[in-house]
Amino acid sequence: MSRRRRILTAGFFHETHTFVDDVTGWADFDIARDEGVLRKRGDGSPTDGFLEEAERQGFDVVPTLDARATPSGTVADAAFEAFWSEFESRARPALAAGIDGIFLILHGAMVTQSLADPEGELLRRLRSLPGAAGLPVFGVLDLHANVTAAMCRLANGLVTYRENPHTDARHAAARATALLGRALRENLAVHMEWCRPPIVWAPPGTGTAADPMRALRHFADAAEAVDPALLAVNVAAGFSFADTPDTGVSLSAVTAGPPGSAAAALRAGAGLAWRLREAGVVRYPEVAEVVAKLGSGGPGPVLLVEPADNIGAGAPGDGTGILRALLAQRVERSLVVINDPAAVAALADCAVGSMRELAIGGRGFRGDAGPVTVGARLLARSDGGFDLEDRHSHLASMVGVRCEMGPCAVVAAGGTTVLLTSRKTPPFDLGQLRSQGIEPRDFAVIGVKAAVAHRRAYDPIAHASHFVDTPGPCSGDLRRFPWRRLRRPVWPLDPVAEFSCLTA
Repeated sequence: MSRRRRILTAGFFHETHTFVDDVTGWADFDIARDEGVLRKRGDGSPTDGFLEEAERQGFDVVPTLDARATPSGTVADAAFEAFWSEFESRARPALAAGIDGIFLILHGAMVTQSLADPEGELLRRLRSLPGAAGLPVFGVLDLHANVTAAMCRLANGLVTYRENPHTDARHAAARATALLGRALRENLAVHMEWCRPPIVWAPPGTGTAADPMRALRHFADAAEAVDPALLAVNVAAGFSFADTPDTGVSLSAVTAGPPGSAAAALRAGAGLAWRLREAGVVRYPEVAEVVAKLGSGGPGPVLLVEPADNIGAGAPGDGTGILRALLAQRVERSLVVINDPAAVAALADCAVGSMRELAIGGRGFRGDAGPVTVGARLLARSDGGFDLEDRHSHLASMVGVRCEMGPCAVVAAGGTTVLLTSRKTPPFDLGQLRSQGIEPRDFAVIGVKAAVAHRRAYDPIAHASHFVDTPGPCSGDLRRFPWRRLRRPVWPLDPVAEFSCLTA
């Protein structure tokens, strides 16, 4: 009987918005340690995908820690060092005892106060540990990773999600795990190759149901089918709100071929992205203009989607743009969700059913008009915990199937119902509303703080959907941001006329 392979695993997951003011500390991460990592089996996350496929491959998993935080501001250097300290203290004795491979659950768009490429630095430090230099290192990345040459040079097989919304995050992790198993069984010499065209797309342009990402996904599938040595072809849309040298679209390949064997395919994919670059730029009308033209509705709510306050991209989730427009037009049977722990706390001594003057939202982004003061009736309160209705929700890729919004309150202000949360929660699963006694189908208009990932939950119940422009830190107009680190020129920030492709 062959010896079971010992696979060391760790997770460090954060999508960093460098243009917001908050700093993400170690206390902001949800952390599973040691056996707690193994208990993530069944939670629908990428870690769950790894654990299930590891069992199928016959691996003995050696867990260290799995740390993840919802998208937010720049990660504190101390948080990165805290992760590394805990990981190193577990990895060194495991490596000394004997490890056959390493598997990492990463996002790929983390930024710390002094590191533009923390995942690359993590891989560099990992390779420097005794016994790790020659081990196969595989892992999974988010579709919105800002993939770097260093990440691809230091890892053997990183596989990105292919769907946005990220319904395949768990599957992508399982696929990467299976590739690790194949590399070990067949003694394959696997490496990565990378290229980056000069393109940056904001999140609304990166949904995989439409071009450019739809065409690029088909390209990746076809490239793998043509060349058996291409074990995985990745198209990463990039995360445009992280100011790094390598922010933007990239293509990479996990290949068992000789060095340079994936270059032609990657360049062809980058060329396709370049030809489709205009399709990745989306512009929206002002929210007040859209709300003023809303009709009487139909069978199901009308969605007002505001990418500028996209919680899933690191926005504070307390923007008042849609709320102001709904109140100004006195829109009946309307619903918004605002992340505002101060407003929840201000209702702590308020009896359900009573009225209270309340200042809502407008505190998290300096470009917002500020809190909206309303006469609010408290309808309900709760601890804010809920289980996802959809185990394949985009939210499962971030937190698993259990979500905690912190203390919550539901209030009515005129014809608008407001769900107030204490912990910002992306609107990617209808369980968020139904757990609070809110049936979304009962409303004529719903404000949604998202860009793409809400679609799986909300599109099936919606009568219509309007994307609107509001004040917020996730604007689709990337020219509004004070770029400092981004490698220039890059389209559409600069008048780039000719295609090029940066390689390692």
